[in-house]
Amino acid sequence: MAKDSRPKSAAVRKEKKGATVGSGGQGRRKLVGKGPTPKAEDRVYHKAHRQKQLAERAEAKRAASQPRTRGSGRGADDVVAGRNPVVEALAERVPAVELRIATDIEYDGRVREALRHSAEQGIRVKEVGRRQLDSFTGDAVHQGLALVLQPYEYADPQELLEGELERARKGHIAQPPLFIACDSITDPRNLGAILRAGAAFGASGAIVPERRSAGVTATTWKTSAGAAARVPVAQAKNLTQTLKHAQEQGYFVAGLDGDGDLSLPGMSLANEPLVLVVGSEGKGLSRLVSETCDTIVSIPIAASTESLNASMAVGISLYEISTLRGGVRQ
Repeated sequence: MAKDSRPKSAAVRKEKKGATVGSGGQGRRKLVGKGPTPKAEDRVYHKAHRQKQLAERAEAKRAASQPRTRGSGRGADDVVAGRNPVVEALAERVPAVELRIATDIEYDGRVREALRHSAEQGIRVKEVGRRQLDSFTGDAVHQGLALVLQPYEYADPQELLEGELERARKGHIAQPPLFIACDSITDPRNLGAILRAGAAFGASGAIVPERRSAGVTATTWKTSAGAAARVPVAQAKNLTQTLKHAQEQGYFVAGLDGDGDLSLPGMSLANEPLVLVVGSEGKGLSRLVSETCDTIVSIPIAASTESLNASMAVGISLYEISTLRGGVRQ
């Protein structure tokens, strides 16, 4: 046998363990996708990204320009705008923290009266530009005047109900207590009109739910024409439970509805401690509230009219109750 003449090193191949340098795997990596294409607004080089930034800045600027009172957090709901509304609110001593007046305002009797009330009540006065006042009031017709209100302090419903009943027992009030309970009244103008009717016909106060209900805002103050300062408003965590508590204390609860079992004229419960419950114009009384009422009272109206506005229904009912009680005593 012939002897292998090749160098020994050339005949022996040493196998290396592990990965070796080569093109294997590099081609596969090229085929791997980089994920979905980002939205146009998320690509910094795209014009849509710039538009998104501008929109976000505009929204932040708009939110920052909304007025806020101390501890309120409700924005323009706490601002009364317009010369007459501001003067009326100040005359009724509505709790306020600041009067804002346009630097270029034309002074008249109402402006001077607003400044006089502010000085007497210790309300600070701040001059601002008209554009700033426009933004501050949400572009309302402010006529150069805006009043920033303090957050409304709601009464406790149980304390208010029990307190009025005690006053009646001691003879401190001439008539039995009369309260208005609002079930699903979400328009602050309706609430303001209800408070105005309550003040006109001797209501002891009003009760509103904490949720899904209008509260005492600047719009409420304006619509009530100052009545919100004379009729205390209590806020109930659960309106149904509050009505049940009122019944336990000796109140009768009467709901207003078109399909009532009792007609308003000659209402037999008029001379009793009474809670009159009104629902929204569209849905009326909620089921639980309706079931809690001692009676449901209806107001006779023409067949061609489907329903009455909530505040109008309250006004008519309070007038009839007042008449049956012998009229409002000053």
